[in-house]
Amino acid sequence: MVDKKADTKNDDKKPDSSLKSVSSVSEDMITGENIFKSYRNNGTDIEILKGVNFSIKLGETIAVVGASGIGKSTFLQIIGTLDRPDMGTLMISGENVFQLKDESLASFRNSNIGFVFQFHYLLPEFSAIENTMMPALINGQKRHDASESAESILVRVGLKERLSHRVSELSGGEQQRVALARAIILRPPVLLADEPTGNLDKKNSEQVHELLMELNSELSMTMVVVTHNMDLAAYMSRSITIVDGQLIET
Repeated sequence: MVDKKADTKNDDKKPDSSLKSVSSVSEDMITGENIFKSYRNNGTDIEILKGVNFSIKLGETIAVVGASGIGKSTFLQIIGTLDRPDMGTLMISGENVFQLKDESLASFRNSNIGFVFQFHYLLPEFSAIENTMMPALINGQKRHDASESAESILVRVGLKERLSHRVSELSGGEQQRVALARAIILRPPVLLADEPTGNLDKKNSEQVHELLMELNSELSMTMVVVTHNMDLAAYMSRSITIVDGQLIET
């Protein structure tokens, strides 16, 4: 959940150690402390996040909502370790992630965080099963084992008959299901999604909504979804927005 109180009011929780091993203190999966992020645009620094503090529980589902340009995707990229903050601490599964060097951070990200985007970023020259296998192969799995895992995941998301089809032979909804299968093939504890239904019609959007929630329940994943779709946000356990660089529950 989003912390509404400053950390100085939590002195009874051993402030020197509370962020060093999140899992030993509570069921928090992701914890951010005093995170700042700004960008330079035409010679002016634009502050996006201004010292935000937050915690997200194991298995919790969070919708990040609000108008374009308020910093939703920036927030998601930071908790996904795709972008480093200017200042602050981020703990994921008890790991102080931004203390890791780039190579170690990339390895941690591949094993612990799944991503689904509005644009699926599938490789068009490969089939559904080949696209889904990629994170497992990068993680060092043998091709046979990766293929078996990919097939199992694709069957679970309803694509049993489409395993060998190339991306161009799949509908938009099917392509997004492949992207989702690829994101969860390693059973990551965290799934992040940025407008996952932005390019889908109402029927396919609803199917993806339901699938996300089913997988969250089955795999106990912590899920953070940036969305303009309030129907999807309504599926989530909490909704937050960003106001003047701070996280606010809606």
